[in-house]
Amino acid sequence: MKMKKLIVPMLSLTLLMPTMAGAAAPAATAVKASVNTPAAELRAGLDYLLSEHFTLAVSAMTKAYDGTKDADAAYKALDQNARDMQPAIASLYGDAGAAEFERIFRAHNQYTDDLVKATKKKDAAAIKTAEEKVSGFVDEFGNFLGAATEGKLPADAAKQAIRSHEDHVQEVFEDYAAGDYKGAYEAYRKGYAEMFGISKVLSSAIAAQMPAKFENTKADSKAADLRSALNQLAGEHFALSALQMQEQYDGRAASDALIWAEAMNTADFKAAIASIYGAEGAAAFEKIWVTNHVNAQADFVTAVKNNDVAAKAAVEARIAGFTTEFATFLDSATAGNLPKEAGQAALTAHENQVQQVLTQYAAGDYTASYKTNREGYKLMFGVGQALGNAIVTQFNDKFQDATTPTTPTTPTDPATMVKVWMQVGSNVLNINGIVTKMDTEPFIWSGMTYIPLRYLSEGIGADVKWNKKAQQVTIKAGSDTLKFWINKDFMEVNGMKKSVGANVFVNSDNRTVVPLRFITELLGWNVQWGKADHSITLTKAM
Repeated sequence: MKMKKLIVPMLSLTLLMPTMAGAAAPAATAVKASVNTPAAELRAGLDYLLSEHFTLAVSAMTKAYDGTKDADAAYKALDQNARDMQPAIASLYGDAGAAEFERIFRAHNQYTDDLVKATKKKDAAAIKTAEEKVSGFVDEFGNFLGAATEGKLPADAAKQAIRSHEDHVQEVFEDYAAGDYKGAYEAYRKGYAEMFGISKVLSSAIAAQMPAKFENTKADSKAADLRSALNQLAGEHFALSALQMQEQYDGRAASDALIWAEAMNTADFKAAIASIYGAEGAAAFEKIWVTNHVNAQADFVTAVKNNDVAAKAAVEARIAGFTTEFATFLDSATAGNLPKEAGQAALTAHENQVQQVLTQYAAGDYTASYKTNREGYKLMFGVGQALGNAIVTQFNDKFQDATTPTTPTTPTDPATMVKVWMQVGSNVLNINGIVTKMDTEPFIWSGMTYIPLRYLSEGIGADVKWNKKAQQVTIKAGSDTLKFWINKDFMEVNGMKKSVGANVFVNSDNRTVVPLRFITELLGWNVQWGKADHSITLTKAM
Protein backbone atom coordinates (compact mmCIF):
# COMPACT_ATOMS: atom_id res chain seq x y z
CA MET A 1 0.00 0.00 0.00
CA LYS A 2 1.33 3.44 -0.88
CA MET A 3 0.51 5.46 2.22
CA LYS A 4 1.13 8.81 0.53
CA LYS A 5 -2.20 8.39 -1.24
CA LEU A 6 -3.93 8.67 2.12
CA ILE A 7 -2.89 12.27 2.60
CA VAL A 8 -5.98 14.26 1.64
CA PRO A 9 -6.88 17.90 2.27
CA MET A 10 -7.86 18.39 5.88
CA LEU A 11 -11.51 19.41 5.87
CA SER A 12 -11.96 19.52 9.63
CA LEU A 13 -10.12 18.92 12.85
CA THR A 14 -13.25 19.39 14.91
CA LEU A 15 -13.62 15.77 15.96
CA LEU A 16 -10.55 16.17 18.11
CA MET A 17 -10.81 19.86 18.84
CA PRO A 18 -14.40 21.20 18.71
CA THR A 19 -13.69 24.87 19.41
CA MET A 20 -11.56 25.26 16.29
CA ALA A 21 -14.35 24.28 13.93
CA GLY A 22 -13.92 26.00 10.61
CA ALA A 23 -11.19 28.18 12.06
CA ALA A 24 -9.48 30.57 9.74
CA ALA A 25 -6.30 32.38 10.66
CA PRO A 26 -7.20 34.40 13.77
CA ALA A 27 -7.62 38.14 13.36
CA ALA A 28 -5.57 38.82 16.48
CA THR A 29 -1.89 38.10 16.81
CA ALA A 30 -1.21 34.34 16.92
CA VAL A 31 1.75 32.43 18.25
CA LYS A 32 3.09 29.07 17.18
CA ALA A 33 0.95 26.29 18.64
CA SER A 34 2.52 23.58 20.78
CA VAL A 35 1.36 20.55 22.75
CA ASN A 36 4.38 20.97 25.05
CA THR A 37 3.60 24.20 26.92
CA PRO A 38 3.82 24.16 30.74
CA ALA A 39 0.03 24.30 31.10
CA ALA A 40 -0.46 21.52 28.52
CA GLU A 41 2.05 19.41 30.46
CA LEU A 42 0.09 20.02 33.66
CA ARG A 43 -3.13 18.96 31.99
CA ALA A 44 -1.55 15.85 30.47
CA GLY A 45 -0.18 14.85 33.88
CA LEU A 46 -3.64 15.18 35.41
CA ASP A 47 -5.14 13.32 32.44
CA TYR A 48 -2.86 10.41 33.27
CA LEU A 49 -3.23 10.27 37.05
CA LEU A 50 -6.98 10.93 37.22
CA SER A 51 -7.94 8.58 34.41
CA GLU A 52 -5.68 5.84 35.80
CA HIS A 53 -7.41 6.27 39.15
CA PHE A 54 -10.73 5.55 37.44
CA THR A 55 -9.47 2.44 35.62
CA LEU A 56 -7.84 1.00 38.73
CA ALA A 57 -10.83 1.83 40.94
CA VAL A 58 -13.14 -0.15 38.66
CA SER A 59 -10.68 -3.05 38.43
CA ALA A 60 -10.17 -3.15 42.21
CA MET A 61 -13.91 -3.12 42.90
CA THR A 62 -14.90 -5.74 40.33
CA LYS A 63 -11.98 -8.01 41.19
CA ALA A 64 -12.79 -7.77 44.91
CA TYR A 65 -16.45 -8.51 44.24
CA ASP A 66 -15.55 -11.61 42.23
CA GLY A 67 -12.91 -12.68 44.74
CA THR A 68 -10.21 -13.12 42.08
CA LYS A 69 -6.64 -13.94 43.04
CA ASP A 70 -5.37 -10.59 41.74
CA ALA A 71 -7.86 -8.50 43.74
CA ASP A 72 -5.32 -7.50 46.40
CA ALA A 73 -2.74 -6.50 43.77
CA ALA A 74 -5.38 -4.39 41.98
CA TYR A 75 -6.20 -2.52 45.19
CA LYS A 76 -2.51 -1.92 45.96
CA ALA A 77 -2.06 -0.47 42.46
CA LEU A 78 -5.01 1.86 43.10
CA ASP A 79 -3.48 2.98 46.39
CA GLN A 80 -0.11 3.57 44.73
CA ASN A 81 -1.80 5.76 42.13
CA ALA A 82 -3.00 8.00 44.98
CA ARG A 83 0.52 8.10 46.43
CA ASP A 84 1.92 9.04 43.03
CA MET A 85 -0.31 12.11 42.92
CA GLN A 86 1.33 13.57 46.03
CA PRO A 87 4.55 14.91 44.41
CA ALA A 88 2.51 16.79 41.81
CA ILE A 89 0.37 18.36 44.54
CA ALA A 90 3.48 19.22 46.58
CA SER A 91 5.02 21.03 43.60
CA LEU A 92 1.94 23.26 43.48
CA TYR A 93 0.77 23.64 47.07
CA GLY A 94 3.70 22.56 49.20
CA ASP A 95 4.22 19.58 51.48
CA ALA A 96 1.37 20.52 53.82
CA GLY A 97 -1.09 20.72 50.93
CA ALA A 98 0.16 17.42 49.55
CA ALA A 99 -0.20 15.73 52.93
CA GLU A 100 -3.78 16.96 53.26
CA PHE A 101 -4.54 15.84 49.72
CA GLU A 102 -3.15 12.37 50.43
CA ARG A 103 -5.13 12.06 53.64
CA ILE A 104 -8.41 12.85 51.91
CA PHE A 105 -7.84 11.09 48.60
CA ARG A 106 -6.32 7.80 49.77
CA ALA A 107 -9.07 7.32 52.34
CA HIS A 108 -11.80 7.38 49.71
CA ASN A 109 -10.27 4.35 48.00
CA GLN A 110 -10.97 2.46 51.22
CA TYR A 111 -14.56 3.69 51.25
CA THR A 112 -15.20 2.17 47.82
CA ASP A 113 -13.60 -1.09 49.01
CA ASP A 114 -15.98 -1.04 51.99
CA LEU A 115 -18.88 -0.60 49.57
CA VAL A 116 -17.81 -3.68 47.61
CA LYS A 117 -17.62 -5.82 50.74
CA ALA A 118 -20.98 -4.59 51.98
CA THR A 119 -22.62 -5.22 48.61
CA LYS A 120 -21.17 -8.71 48.44
CA LYS A 121 -22.59 -9.48 51.89
CA LYS A 122 -25.89 -7.74 51.02
CA ASP A 123 -25.48 -5.74 54.22
CA ALA A 124 -27.82 -2.77 53.75
CA ALA A 125 -26.57 -0.92 56.84
CA ALA A 126 -22.92 -1.29 55.80
CA ILE A 127 -23.78 -0.17 52.24
CA LYS A 128 -25.41 2.96 53.62
CA THR A 129 -22.41 3.68 55.85
CA ALA A 130 -20.00 3.29 52.94
CA GLU A 131 -22.12 5.56 50.72
CA GLU A 132 -22.22 8.19 53.47
CA LYS A 133 -18.42 8.07 53.71
CA VAL A 134 -18.18 8.58 49.94
CA SER A 135 -20.53 11.58 50.20
CA GLY A 136 -18.36 12.96 52.98
CA PHE A 137 -15.33 12.59 50.72
CA VAL A 138 -17.10 14.51 47.94
CA ASP A 139 -17.70 17.47 50.26
CA GLU A 140 -14.26 17.38 51.88
CA PHE A 141 -12.32 17.02 48.65
CA GLY A 142 -14.43 19.64 46.89
CA ASN A 143 -13.71 22.09 49.69
CA PHE A 144 -10.01 21.23 49.52
CA LEU A 145 -9.84 21.96 45.78
CA GLY A 146 -11.82 25.18 46.14
CA ALA A 147 -9.50 26.44 48.89
CA ALA A 148 -6.29 25.24 47.22
CA THR A 149 -7.13 26.96 43.91
CA GLU A 150 -8.29 30.09 45.75
CA GLY A 151 -11.71 29.78 44.17
CA LYS A 152 -10.45 29.45 40.60
CA LEU A 153 -12.23 26.11 40.77
CA PRO A 154 -15.20 26.90 43.04
CA ALA A 155 -15.82 24.31 45.74
CA ASP A 156 -19.42 23.72 44.61
CA ALA A 157 -18.31 23.11 41.01
CA ALA A 158 -15.62 20.74 42.25
CA LYS A 159 -18.16 18.86 44.35
CA GLN A 160 -20.45 18.44 41.35
CA ALA A 161 -17.63 16.96 39.28
CA ILE A 162 -16.45 14.66 42.08
CA ARG A 163 -20.00 13.53 42.84
CA SER A 164 -20.54 12.70 39.18
CA HIS A 165 -17.28 10.72 39.13
CA GLU A 166 -18.30 8.73 42.20
CA ASP A 167 -21.73 8.08 40.69
CA HIS A 168 -20.14 6.72 37.52
CA VAL A 169 -17.83 4.40 39.48
CA GLN A 170 -20.77 3.10 41.50
CA GLU A 171 -22.88 2.70 38.35
CA VAL A 172 -20.18 0.55 36.76
CA PHE A 173 -19.93 -1.56 39.90
CA GLU A 174 -23.69 -1.96 40.38
CA ASP A 175 -24.22 -3.03 36.76
CA TYR A 176 -21.29 -5.42 37.05
CA ALA A 177 -22.60 -6.93 40.30
CA ALA A 178 -26.01 -7.38 38.64
CA GLY A 179 -24.42 -9.29 35.74
CA ASP A 180 -25.13 -6.49 33.24
CA TYR A 181 -21.61 -6.41 31.84
CA LYS A 182 -22.38 -4.41 28.73
CA GLY A 183 -24.17 -1.82 30.84
CA ALA A 184 -21.17 -1.77 33.16
CA TYR A 185 -18.72 -1.03 30.37
CA GLU A 186 -21.01 1.51 28.74
CA ALA A 187 -20.93 3.33 32.07
CA TYR A 188 -17.16 2.71 32.27
CA ARG A 189 -16.57 4.54 29.00
CA LYS A 190 -18.64 7.52 30.15
CA GLY A 191 -16.90 7.66 33.51
CA TYR A 192 -13.49 7.30 31.90
CA ALA A 193 -14.15 10.17 29.46
CA GLU A 194 -15.38 12.32 32.34
CA MET A 195 -11.96 12.20 34.02
CA PHE A 196 -10.45 14.12 31.09
CA GLY A 197 -13.09 16.84 31.49
CA ILE A 198 -12.19 17.09 35.17
CA SER A 199 -8.48 17.35 34.38
CA LYS A 200 -9.21 20.14 31.86
CA VAL A 201 -11.18 22.18 34.39
CA LEU A 202 -8.70 21.59 37.21
CA SER A 203 -5.58 22.32 35.13
CA SER A 204 -7.21 25.48 33.73
CA ALA A 205 -7.96 26.66 37.28
CA ILE A 206 -4.38 25.99 38.43
CA ALA A 207 -2.84 27.67 35.38
CA ALA A 208 -5.07 30.72 35.96
CA GLN A 209 -4.10 30.75 39.64
CA MET A 210 -0.36 30.55 38.94
CA PRO A 211 0.19 32.24 35.56
CA ALA A 212 3.89 32.90 36.14
CA LYS A 213 4.59 29.28 37.08
CA PHE A 214 3.00 28.14 33.83
CA GLU A 215 4.51 30.94 31.74
CA ASN A 216 1.08 32.44 30.99
CA THR A 217 0.17 29.43 28.85
CA LYS A 218 -3.31 27.92 28.74
CA ALA A 219 -4.37 24.40 29.65
CA ASP A 220 -7.35 24.66 27.30
CA SER A 221 -5.49 25.70 24.15
CA LYS A 222 -6.39 23.99 20.89
CA ALA A 223 -3.15 22.03 20.91
CA ALA A 224 -3.63 20.96 24.53
CA ASP A 225 -7.16 19.83 23.68
CA LEU A 226 -5.83 17.70 20.83
CA ARG A 227 -3.18 16.12 23.03
CA SER A 228 -5.78 15.36 25.70
CA ALA A 229 -8.16 13.81 23.17
CA LEU A 230 -5.39 11.53 21.94
CA ASN A 231 -4.44 10.72 25.54
CA GLN A 232 -8.03 9.64 26.15
CA LEU A 233 -8.24 7.39 23.09
CA ALA A 234 -4.83 5.77 23.60
CA GLY A 235 -5.20 5.34 27.36
CA GLU A 236 -8.64 3.79 27.08
CA HIS A 237 -7.37 1.38 24.43
CA PHE A 238 -4.64 0.09 26.73
CA ALA A 239 -6.86 -0.16 29.81
CA LEU A 240 -9.58 -2.08 27.97
CA SER A 241 -7.08 -4.36 26.22
CA ALA A 242 -5.27 -5.36 29.41
CA LEU A 243 -8.52 -6.03 31.27
CA GLN A 244 -10.12 -7.92 28.38
CA MET A 245 -7.11 -10.20 28.01
CA GLN A 246 -7.27 -11.09 31.71
CA GLU A 247 -10.98 -11.79 31.53
CA GLN A 248 -10.57 -13.87 28.37
CA TYR A 249 -7.74 -15.89 29.96
CA ASP A 250 -9.92 -16.66 32.99
CA GLY A 251 -12.93 -17.48 30.79
CA ARG A 252 -15.06 -14.87 32.52
CA ALA A 253 -18.42 -13.57 31.35
CA ALA A 254 -17.33 -9.92 31.15
CA SER A 255 -14.91 -10.65 28.30
CA ASP A 256 -17.50 -10.18 25.53
CA ALA A 257 -18.59 -6.80 26.94
CA LEU A 258 -14.98 -5.68 26.99
CA ILE A 259 -14.55 -6.74 23.37
CA TRP A 260 -17.57 -4.57 22.57
CA ALA A 261 -16.04 -1.64 24.50
CA GLU A 262 -12.76 -2.07 22.59
CA ALA A 263 -14.71 -1.91 19.33
CA MET A 264 -16.33 1.35 20.44
CA ASN A 265 -12.88 2.76 21.26
CA THR A 266 -11.68 1.73 17.80
CA ALA A 267 -14.70 3.46 16.23
CA ASP A 268 -13.85 6.68 18.08
CA PHE A 269 -10.22 6.42 16.99
CA LYS A 270 -11.35 5.89 13.40
CA ALA A 271 -13.59 8.97 13.55
CA ALA A 272 -10.69 11.02 14.86
CA ILE A 273 -8.43 9.85 12.04
CA ALA A 274 -11.18 10.59 9.51
CA SER A 275 -11.52 14.15 10.83
CA ILE A 276 -7.88 14.79 9.99
CA TYR A 277 -6.97 12.49 7.09
CA GLY A 278 -10.32 11.71 5.49
CA ALA A 279 -12.36 8.54 5.02
CA GLU A 280 -9.66 6.73 3.07
CA GLY A 281 -7.11 7.31 5.80
CA ALA A 282 -9.62 6.19 8.44
CA ALA A 283 -10.37 2.98 6.55
CA ALA A 284 -6.67 2.18 6.25
CA PHE A 285 -6.22 2.87 9.95
CA GLU A 286 -9.06 0.52 10.90
CA LYS A 287 -7.76 -2.33 8.76
CA ILE A 288 -4.25 -2.13 10.21
CA TRP A 289 -5.43 -1.49 13.78
CA VAL A 290 -7.95 -4.31 14.04
CA THR A 291 -6.50 -7.23 12.07
CA ASN A 292 -3.03 -7.61 13.53
CA HIS A 293 -3.41 -5.56 16.67
CA VAL A 294 -6.75 -5.84 18.49
CA ASN A 295 -7.62 -9.26 17.06
CA ALA A 296 -4.04 -10.47 17.43
CA GLN A 297 -4.11 -9.69 21.15
CA ALA A 298 -7.11 -11.98 21.61
CA ASP A 299 -5.29 -14.70 19.64
CA PHE A 300 -2.26 -14.19 21.89
CA VAL A 301 -4.39 -14.94 24.96
CA THR A 302 -5.61 -18.19 23.41
CA ALA A 303 -2.04 -19.25 22.60
CA VAL A 304 -0.82 -18.51 26.14
CA LYS A 305 -3.81 -20.26 27.71
CA ASN A 306 -3.24 -23.37 25.57
CA ASN A 307 0.52 -23.19 26.09
CA ASP A 308 0.81 -23.39 22.30
CA VAL A 309 4.35 -22.26 21.49
CA ALA A 310 3.87 -22.30 17.72
CA ALA A 311 0.63 -20.33 17.83
CA LYS A 312 2.19 -17.80 20.20
CA ALA A 313 5.15 -17.30 17.84
CA ALA A 314 2.77 -16.85 14.90
CA VAL A 315 0.79 -14.19 16.75
CA GLU A 316 3.95 -12.39 17.79
CA ALA A 317 5.02 -12.31 14.13
CA ARG A 318 1.66 -10.76 13.18
CA ILE A 319 2.03 -8.14 15.90
CA ALA A 320 5.57 -7.30 14.76
CA GLY A 321 4.18 -6.79 11.27
CA PHE A 322 1.55 -4.46 12.73
CA THR A 323 4.17 -2.25 14.38
CA THR A 324 5.95 -1.83 11.05
CA GLU A 325 2.80 -1.21 9.02
CA PHE A 326 1.23 1.21 11.48
CA ALA A 327 4.47 3.13 11.99
CA THR A 328 4.69 3.50 8.20
CA PHE A 329 1.10 4.77 8.15
CA LEU A 330 1.81 7.38 10.83
CA ASP A 331 5.03 8.53 9.16
CA SER A 332 3.24 9.03 5.86
CA ALA A 333 0.09 10.56 7.30
CA THR A 334 1.98 13.12 9.38
CA ALA A 335 4.31 13.96 6.49
CA GLY A 336 7.29 12.66 8.44
CA ASN A 337 6.58 14.60 11.62
CA LEU A 338 6.26 11.27 13.44
CA PRO A 339 9.12 9.30 11.85
CA LYS A 340 8.67 5.60 11.23
CA GLU A 341 11.56 4.63 13.52
CA ALA A 342 10.17 6.56 16.49
CA GLY A 343 6.65 5.28 15.87
CA GLN A 344 7.78 1.69 15.58
CA ALA A 345 9.82 1.91 18.80
CA ALA A 346 6.78 3.22 20.72
CA LEU A 347 4.42 0.64 19.20
CA THR A 348 6.82 -2.21 19.94
CA ALA A 349 7.15 -1.08 23.54
CA HIS A 350 3.35 -0.91 23.80
CA GLU A 351 2.87 -4.40 22.39
CA ASN A 352 5.55 -5.85 24.65
CA GLN A 353 3.90 -4.35 27.71
CA VAL A 354 0.42 -5.59 26.76
CA GLN A 355 1.79 -9.10 26.28
CA GLN A 356 3.80 -8.95 29.50
CA VAL A 357 0.76 -7.92 31.53
CA LEU A 358 -0.95 -11.11 30.35
CA THR A 359 2.00 -13.49 30.71
CA GLN A 360 2.72 -12.26 34.25
CA TYR A 361 -0.96 -12.57 35.08
CA ALA A 362 -1.07 -16.12 33.67
CA ALA A 363 1.98 -17.02 35.78
CA GLY A 364 0.22 -15.78 38.92
CA ASP A 365 2.66 -12.91 39.46
CA TYR A 366 -0.05 -10.33 40.01
CA THR A 367 2.13 -7.69 41.62
CA ALA A 368 4.43 -7.68 38.59
CA SER A 369 1.43 -7.73 36.22
CA TYR A 370 -0.07 -4.59 37.75
CA LYS A 371 3.31 -2.88 37.81
CA THR A 372 3.66 -3.55 34.07
CA ASN A 373 0.04 -2.52 33.58
CA ARG A 374 0.75 0.87 35.13
CA GLU A 375 3.93 1.35 33.10
CA GLY A 376 2.09 0.42 29.91
CA TYR A 377 -0.78 2.77 30.68
CA LYS A 378 1.61 5.65 31.30
CA LEU A 379 3.36 4.98 27.98
CA MET A 380 0.13 5.72 26.12
CA PHE A 381 0.29 9.33 27.28
CA GLY A 382 3.68 9.60 25.63
CA VAL A 383 2.00 8.32 22.48
CA GLY A 384 -0.65 11.05 22.81
CA GLN A 385 2.09 13.65 23.15
CA ALA A 386 4.12 12.37 20.19
CA LEU A 387 1.18 12.02 17.81
CA GLY A 388 -0.36 15.30 18.97
CA ASN A 389 2.96 17.07 18.44
CA ALA A 390 3.26 15.62 14.94
CA ILE A 391 -0.25 16.76 13.96
CA VAL A 392 0.14 20.22 15.47
CA THR A 393 3.50 20.64 13.71
CA GLN A 394 1.94 19.49 10.43
CA PHE A 395 -1.10 21.80 10.64
CA ASN A 396 0.19 24.48 13.00
CA ASP A 397 -1.97 27.33 11.75
CA LYS A 398 -5.09 25.32 12.55
CA PHE A 399 -4.10 25.07 16.22
CA GLN A 400 -2.96 28.63 16.87
CA ASP A 401 -4.79 30.49 19.61
CA ALA A 402 -5.25 34.22 19.17
CA THR A 403 -3.45 36.33 21.75
CA THR A 404 -4.89 39.44 23.33
CA PRO A 405 -5.33 42.08 20.58
CA THR A 406 -3.14 45.16 20.80
CA THR A 407 -6.02 47.42 19.71
CA PRO A 408 -8.01 49.43 22.29
CA THR A 409 -10.57 46.61 22.42
CA THR A 410 -9.86 44.38 25.41
CA PRO A 411 -11.31 41.04 26.59
CA THR A 412 -13.39 42.91 29.16
CA ASP A 413 -14.95 45.20 26.55
CA PRO A 414 -18.72 44.42 26.34
CA ALA A 415 -18.29 44.18 22.57
CA THR A 416 -16.01 41.14 22.93
CA MET A 417 -17.04 39.59 26.25
CA VAL A 418 -20.46 38.02 26.75
CA LYS A 419 -21.74 37.81 30.33
CA VAL A 420 -24.78 35.70 31.12
CA TRP A 421 -26.45 35.69 34.55
CA MET A 422 -29.03 33.18 35.77
CA GLN A 423 -30.14 31.97 39.18
CA VAL A 424 -31.49 28.66 40.41
CA GLY A 425 -35.21 29.08 41.03
CA SER A 426 -35.44 32.38 39.09
CA ASN A 427 -36.77 33.06 35.59
CA VAL A 428 -34.60 36.19 35.16
CA LEU A 429 -31.98 36.10 32.40
CA ASN A 430 -29.42 38.90 32.13
CA ILE A 431 -27.15 38.97 29.06
CA ASN A 432 -24.71 41.91 29.03
CA GLY A 433 -27.17 44.00 31.05
CA ILE A 434 -30.24 43.17 28.95
CA VAL A 435 -32.83 41.54 31.21
CA THR A 436 -35.51 39.19 29.92
CA LYS A 437 -37.89 36.73 31.57
CA MET A 438 -37.66 33.03 30.75
CA ASP A 439 -40.64 30.69 30.93
CA THR A 440 -38.56 28.21 32.94
CA GLU A 441 -35.90 28.28 35.64
CA PRO A 442 -32.48 26.70 36.29
CA PHE A 443 -32.69 23.98 38.93
CA ILE A 444 -30.65 21.40 40.83
CA TRP A 445 -31.45 17.72 40.43
CA SER A 446 -29.46 14.72 41.69
CA GLY A 447 -26.65 17.04 42.70
CA MET A 448 -26.38 18.49 39.17
CA THR A 449 -27.30 22.05 38.14
CA TYR A 450 -29.35 22.26 34.92
CA ILE A 451 -29.95 25.32 32.75
CA PRO A 452 -32.33 25.87 29.78
CA LEU A 453 -30.48 25.38 26.52
CA ARG A 454 -32.57 27.56 24.19
CA TYR A 455 -32.35 30.74 26.23
CA LEU A 456 -28.58 30.58 26.52
CA SER A 457 -28.18 29.71 22.83
CA GLU A 458 -30.51 32.37 21.47
CA GLY A 459 -29.16 34.93 23.92
CA ILE A 460 -25.71 34.67 22.37
CA GLY A 461 -27.05 34.79 18.81
CA ALA A 462 -27.07 31.09 17.98
CA ASP A 463 -29.73 29.47 15.79
CA VAL A 464 -31.76 26.74 17.53
CA LYS A 465 -33.89 24.15 15.72
CA TRP A 466 -36.05 21.33 17.12
CA ASN A 467 -36.68 18.03 15.30
CA LYS A 468 -39.65 16.46 17.07
CA LYS A 469 -39.45 13.14 15.21
CA ALA A 470 -35.78 12.62 16.04
CA GLN A 471 -36.12 14.29 19.48
CA GLN A 472 -33.10 16.33 18.46
CA VAL A 473 -32.00 19.90 19.17
CA THR A 474 -29.59 21.44 16.64
CA ILE A 475 -27.68 24.63 17.48
CA LYS A 476 -25.65 26.55 14.92
CA ALA A 477 -23.21 28.99 16.49
CA GLY A 478 -20.85 30.51 13.95
CA SER A 479 -19.23 27.63 12.08
CA ASP A 480 -20.03 25.09 14.81
CA THR A 481 -23.00 22.72 14.68
CA LEU A 482 -24.07 21.12 17.97
CA LYS A 483 -26.66 18.36 18.23
CA PHE A 484 -28.40 17.03 21.35
CA TRP A 485 -30.89 14.21 21.80
CA ILE A 486 -33.52 14.10 24.51
CA ASN A 487 -32.85 11.49 27.22
CA LYS A 488 -29.32 10.92 25.93
CA ASP A 489 -26.13 11.81 27.80
CA PHE A 490 -24.10 12.53 24.70
CA MET A 491 -24.07 15.15 21.97
CA GLU A 492 -22.30 15.79 18.69
CA VAL A 493 -19.92 18.67 18.01
CA ASN A 494 -19.44 18.91 14.25
CA GLY A 495 -20.08 15.17 13.94
CA MET A 496 -17.99 13.99 16.91
CA LYS A 497 -19.80 12.30 19.78
CA LYS A 498 -19.05 13.89 23.17
CA SER A 499 -20.26 13.00 26.66
CA VAL A 500 -22.51 15.62 28.27
CA GLY A 501 -22.10 14.01 31.70
CA ALA A 502 -25.80 13.46 32.38
CA ASN A 503 -28.99 13.09 30.36
CA VAL A 504 -30.36 15.99 28.35
CA PHE A 505 -34.09 16.10 29.00
CA VAL A 506 -37.25 18.19 28.72
CA ASN A 507 -38.42 19.67 32.02
CA SER A 508 -41.96 20.28 33.21
CA ASP A 509 -42.01 23.62 31.35
CA ASN A 510 -41.34 21.78 28.07
CA ARG A 511 -37.83 23.23 27.77
CA THR A 512 -34.66 21.29 26.94
CA VAL A 513 -32.23 21.49 29.85
CA VAL A 514 -28.53 20.53 30.01
CA PRO A 515 -26.04 20.15 32.88
CA LEU A 516 -24.24 23.38 33.75
CA ARG A 517 -20.95 21.43 33.86
CA PHE A 518 -21.39 20.76 30.13
CA ILE A 519 -21.03 24.49 29.47
CA THR A 520 -17.67 24.65 31.22
CA GLU A 521 -16.22 21.47 29.73
CA LEU A 522 -17.44 21.43 26.14
CA LEU A 523 -18.18 25.03 25.17
CA GLY A 524 -15.40 26.74 27.09
CA TRP A 525 -17.47 29.15 29.21
CA ASN A 526 -16.10 30.37 32.51
CA VAL A 527 -18.56 29.76 35.33
CA GLN A 528 -18.89 31.51 38.67
CA TRP A 529 -21.25 29.90 41.16
CA GLY A 530 -22.82 32.06 43.86
CA LYS A 531 -22.87 29.82 46.90
CA ALA A 532 -25.08 32.11 48.94
CA ASP A 533 -27.76 32.87 46.33
CA HIS A 534 -27.25 29.99 43.83
CA SER A 535 -26.54 32.48 41.05
CA ILE A 536 -24.81 31.38 37.86
CA THR A 537 -22.55 33.79 35.98
CA LEU A 538 -21.21 32.63 32.61
CA THR A 539 -18.57 34.62 30.72
CA LYS A 540 -16.80 34.02 27.44
CA ALA A 541 -14.93 36.11 24.90
CA MET A 542 -16.87 35.93 21.62
